[in-house]
Amino acid sequence: MKTIITIGRQYGSGGREIGQKLAKAYDIPYYDKELLKVAAKESGLCEELFENFDERPTTSFLYSLVMDPYALGYNASSFDLPLNHKVFLAAFDAIKAIADQGPCVIVGRCADYALSDYKNTLHVFVHGNTEDKLERITKVYGVPQDKAKDFMIKTDKQRASYYNYYTSKKWGDIKSYDLSVNTSHFGIDGAVLLIQKAIELREKN
Repeated sequence: MKTIITIGRQYGSGGREIGQKLAKAYDIPYYDKELLKVAAKESGLCEELFENFDERPTTSFLYSLVMDPYALGYNASSFDLPLNHKVFLAAFDAIKAIADQGPCVIVGRCADYALSDYKNTLHVFVHGNTEDKLERITKVYGVPQDKAKDFMIKTDKQRASYYNYYTSKKWGDIKSYDLSVNTSHFGIDGAVLLIQKAIELREKN
């Protein structure tokens, strides 16, 4: 197994669980929120910054203005780019550094774009039918039923905006991925098997 797996996902589709199962099956590292810690450590920036801007391009710049820049690890020469761009580029570099270490699973954070020049990758997009996603959001994530749909729409809108803003590609567009999997049709375990088969075929070529 030498493939780096990136997973884009609709909220509630089970992309995170699929990523975790793949990482366990192949005994390789898994990165989701963990990526933020790596990016913070590598860049010297405050981890809270990465959490604040995580997959949210439209976050208010008031946050960055009221924070003490020197406490965040910045110096005067660091202000040639907006803070959200600095954070994105640090995450971008962290994704490449992680991929350079070998096979792994990376969920979200425009990883497919960051690793577009890497040959040993499989870029997957996980989606599902609305009813199934809402059921998962309420049962697995514990979101109240009356708020689940709004939360789903808002989260996906944030992810799409973040991806479209930084990559000049379109989130969820099949051209951005090698494989698109509907968990409403195949289930979580079925999706894992499909991705494993795709990896097997890819590594033969």
